[in-house]
Amino acid sequence: MRAYVLNAPGEGGVQEVPAPAAAPGEVVVDVERVGVCGTDLDFFTGDMAYLHSGHASYPIRLGHEWAGRVASVGNGVDSAWVGRRVMGDTMLGDRTCRRCRKGHQHVCESRQEVGVRGGRPGALAEQLAVPATSLHALPDTVDSVLGALVEPGGNAFRAAQAAALAPGDRVLVLGPGTIGLLAAMFARAAGGEVHLMGRSAESLAYARSLGFEHAWTADNLPSQPFDAVIDASNAAQLPVLALDLVEPAGRVVYIGLAGSPSYIDTRTFVLKDVTAVGVLSGSPGLDATIAAYASSAVDPRPLLAATVGLEQVGTVLAGERPEAAGPGPKIHVDPSLS
Repeated sequence: MRAYVLNAPGEGGVQEVPAPAAAPGEVVVDVERVGVCGTDLDFFTGDMAYLHSGHASYPIRLGHEWAGRVASVGNGVDSAWVGRRVMGDTMLGDRTCRRCRKGHQHVCESRQEVGVRGGRPGALAEQLAVPATSLHALPDTVDSVLGALVEPGGNAFRAAQAAALAPGDRVLVLGPGTIGLLAAMFARAAGGEVHLMGRSAESLAYARSLGFEHAWTADNLPSQPFDAVIDASNAAQLPVLALDLVEPAGRVVYIGLAGSPSYIDTRTFVLKDVTAVGVLSGSPGLDATIAAYASSAVDPRPLLAATVGLEQVGTVLAGERPEAAGPGPKIHVDPSLS
């Protein structure tokens, strides 16, 4: 089958590789859509932390935001999965450790991550093998486009959930990228008054086109109380700003990751009586995200800018926008396209 393989920083391409076979407990999926994520870009540049910690190495097959249809199953898997439309959890715990037994497989110390960690091949290919336990069935109202947006949506859902918004609460989202905009959508669905802060006029204009009229830069952010702040940026200076801006007894949610450490004065946490939550994975929020998409409570479809084939993955990872791409931040890959 055809797959995109990244061999070294900036060096990759489509290769013919052996098609996967369903091992016991696994299924093989015909991949229909894959989202390109900031994590994939970090692998392309060589900046991804797992490359330096030993949790990942080249060559690697990327792709962890995906949707497809089950083609075959291995021993021990219910044959009813065959033909079903699915997406899958990125985080694959060992299912035996204390964290996994407590339902926290997304922070299992020995976990694999599809297309990211532990040598588990990703979905930038015509087919993908994953454990059946990682599958989430997609209803008819959630097509492959929405299905491939469930994984990032799960992260954003958890961020909005952690903000614990009551109707009318004011929430500020730092960073209007894919995760930030998705978090804003889930916060709006929860009844929050959503504000976004970004850097470029283009990204803020796009946020306004999605109905988020309160879109600001750091220079014109109004001085008003924020009951919660969600940091979905990759800027090392914004975690402390989030803490400064949140109301006393409010909540700060950290889901963005900077390339260098961020330092916060914990005395501010104590004196403001602030609750802080870190969000690593969408795993605990995947079912809720599917339900939100299925009911149209949240519609992330406008975030999709373009869909390309495997041959165009390298240029996308290099930062080039596909020709005729829309204004949204997300690029999808359809492995069936030439």
